[in-house]
Amino acid sequence: MKSPKLKIETGAAKPSSPMDDPGAVSIVRRHLRFGWWTLLVFLTLGIVLEALHGFKVGAYLNPSQSTRRLMWTLAHAHGTLLALINLGFGFSTNFFTRWDSGRRRLASGCLMGASILLPSGFFLGGINIRGGDPGFPILLVPAGAILLLISVTMTALAGSNDRAPGPQPGRTGGSME
Repeated sequence: MKSPKLKIETGAAKPSSPMDDPGAVSIVRRHLRFGWWTLLVFLTLGIVLEALHGFKVGAYLNPSQSTRRLMWTLAHAHGTLLALINLGFGFSTNFFTRWDSGRRRLASGCLMGASILLPSGFFLGGINIRGGDPGFPILLVPAGAILLLISVTMTALAGSNDRAPGPQPGRTGGSME
């Protein structure tokens, strides 16, 4: 008669990969697609702005249009940066093994909302300038900034709370004695 084998596990349990969660895979893919497409859109906007400058288009370069030029430049810069942040979010979320899926979804939604509201507020605010002031769509900017702050804070906390078991980079296994 054979005796049953007992399986004894030692050490801390290895955290499961976020890629085991279909929701996490969906978030990663969404941010990678969104990041690359928004990067294309805002780099194209930058090329258009350079062309307006190069061809000395008065509606863009006249001193009376300085607010418009600033708003559209800010839309280009923020859109490009947020596209890169979306790519970084998509790549880095794989490594946060202890990130609750609900919080990951919230951070994802806030980042995507910020990526739409911030550059849109700058661009649309630059279309209808009145007395040197941007149009009312500029009010989208603070809402987008708050969403971005929430997303970045949640992502930073997820990264800070994720401590993988085993040796830490840059540390040796020997004692200091």
